[in-house]
Amino acid sequence: MCRLYGFCANEPTKVECTLVHAQNALVAQSRSDLSGKTHSEGWGVVTFDDVGPQVERQAWAAYHGEHFHRAASRIYADIVIAHVRRATVGGAEINNTHPFVSGKWAFAHNGTVRNFDRVKKKILSEIAPDLKSSIKGQTDSEHIFYYVLSLIRREGASDLRAIIAQTIGDVDAWAREVDPKSVSGLNIILTDGDRIAGSRFGRTLHYVERDGVYDCEICGFPHIHHEQATRYRAFVVASEPLTHENWLEIPDRSLWEGAVSRPEISIRSF
Repeated sequence: MCRLYGFCANEPTKVECTLVHAQNALVAQSRSDLSGKTHSEGWGVVTFDDVGPQVERQAWAAYHGEHFHRAASRIYADIVIAHVRRATVGGAEINNTHPFVSGKWAFAHNGTVRNFDRVKKKILSEIAPDLKSSIKGQTDSEHIFYYVLSLIRREGASDLRAIIAQTIGDVDAWAREVDPKSVSGLNIILTDGDRIAGSRFGRTLHYVERDGVYDCEICGFPHIHHEQATRYRAFVVASEPLTHENWLEIPDRSLWEGAVSRPEISIRSF
């Protein structure tokens, strides 16, 4: 059980308000989400530059001290993933903290693979041998990430939603082989810095689209240095609505995607 945040825009944007200052900002959810659960076993944020993903992670609560606030205040980006963790598999340590990165890819997960101690061997058997040594922590999430990378290596990365759908189908099937009544949570976000895609599977997920420059309801200022010739577009996905905007629920068992070049969320069921 964790809280996810994904952002995509066609111009670099400051996201500090939705991460820190909004009425249900991610930092507030780390202390207490809408159901009253805390997500205090770590936080992480990933953005991209010309080198690739740049990740900052800590194994303590986002609401503890100023570290998360400072990290959020520095972000000015067109793709962002953020995550606050409620540990279910693996303790509160840095190697178990999301987002996970490898090469140009970044990944975060909300949910739990049921009976992971018994499913883990099967997942490992399907991960490329040279990628297994890159797994540093104990989480089901990191193992899923390296299975995703193994699929990308085999199938290519032209259709990220197909990769995510296969990942979810396989992992869910392996968990049901152990316990046919098991229900796993597999909300995933995957990005290469240009495209971003994900799923809703067994956990809550919402989105909001933004069309045009507007003054933020929190701070009263626009969050971009806007190019007048560009039509600004953006969308946010999050486990819970963050602001007073018109957030919509992504249906369960759905896949979604967008891109910096096309920052409009596309959703389909699977």
